[in-house]
Amino acid sequence: MTTTLGLSRGAAHAQGIAEFAPSRRGKKDHPLWFLIPALVVLVVFFFIPTLFNFIYAFTDWSSFKTDINFVGAQNVTQLFSNGTLLNRLWITLTYAVLVAIFQNVFGLALALLLERDTAINRAVRVAFFIPVIMSALAVGYVFQALLKPEGAVNGILGFFLGHPVEIAWLGSTTWTIVVVALIHAWKWMGLSMLIYLAGLKTISQDVIEAARLDGADWWTTFRSIRFPLLAPAVTFNVATALLGSMNGFDIVQATTAGGPGGTTELVNIFIFRTFGQGLFAQATTMSLVLFLMVAVLAFPVIRMLRKREDVL
Repeated sequence: MTTTLGLSRGAAHAQGIAEFAPSRRGKKDHPLWFLIPALVVLVVFFFIPTLFNFIYAFTDWSSFKTDINFVGAQNVTQLFSNGTLLNRLWITLTYAVLVAIFQNVFGLALALLLERDTAINRAVRVAFFIPVIMSALAVGYVFQALLKPEGAVNGILGFFLGHPVEIAWLGSTTWTIVVVALIHAWKWMGLSMLIYLAGLKTISQDVIEAARLDGADWWTTFRSIRFPLLAPAVTFNVATALLGSMNGFDIVQATTAGGPGGTTELVNIFIFRTFGQGLFAQATTMSLVLFLMVAVLAFPVIRMLRKREDVL
C-alpha cells in the first residue's frame, strides 16, 4: 500500500513537472522577442549613424558638391595642420576636468551636509536635485541673464557693496571657462550628491563607532575610513562627470556660444558651427576625433579608479 501510494505521488509530481515545463520554456523564450524593438531603435539611431560617421570622415562630403568622393586622411591632416582642432580639444579637456572637480566636490559636500535623515534635509535634497531634471538649455539661458553686466548677480553685489558693479562674468578670456564649468557642475551636482549619499548609507555604523571610541575626530574618520569606503561612488561620479562634460554642448552654447574669442568653444560647438557652414565631412571627422579622445582618456581613468577600489 505504501509503495503504491508513493508511486502515485511520484506520478502526480512527474505529471505536474511535465505540465509546467512547456510554460516554463515559453516564459524563457519570450523575453528575446521583447528585445527586438529596443535593438531596432539602437541599430537605426546609434549603430548606423556611427558607421556612416566613420565612412564620411574620409570623404569630401559638403553642401558645395553634388557628388561624394573618397579622400583618405586628408580631412584629418587639414584639421590638425592649422592647430584649431587641437586648441578646441584642449579647451574641451580643460572644461571636462574643471567640471569633474567642481561637480564631485560640491556633490560630496552636499552629501555630508545633508546626510542626516531629517525632514529639512530631505526637502533640501529635493531642491538640489531639481536642476538635474531641468533642461540644460534653460539652465544656460537663465545663467546668461543672471551674469550679464546689468544682470541680477551684479545688482545684488552692488546692493551690498553700495556702488554699481558691472563685472562681465561671461566676457573674460581667462575665467569664463571656469564660470561655465561651475554652471555645468551646479546643474549636475544633485546627481553626485545622491550617489554619495547612497555610498554613505552603505558604510557600517559599527566601523564609525569603533573609530570614535579609539579617539578619532570627524576629519580623521572621514579621511581614513569614510572616504576610502566611498571609492565605488567616486569612480561612478568622476567617470560620468568626465564623459558628460567632454560631450558638453548645450550649457556652453546657451551661455557663451563658444566666446569670448573662442575660449569656451568646445569640440561639439566647433562641430556644430562647421556643420552649419556646409563642411559636412570636416564636421564628421571632428566628431570621430572627439570619439577617439573620449575613448582614449575615459578607459584609463576608469581603470585607475577601479584599481583604487581594489586596493582599498
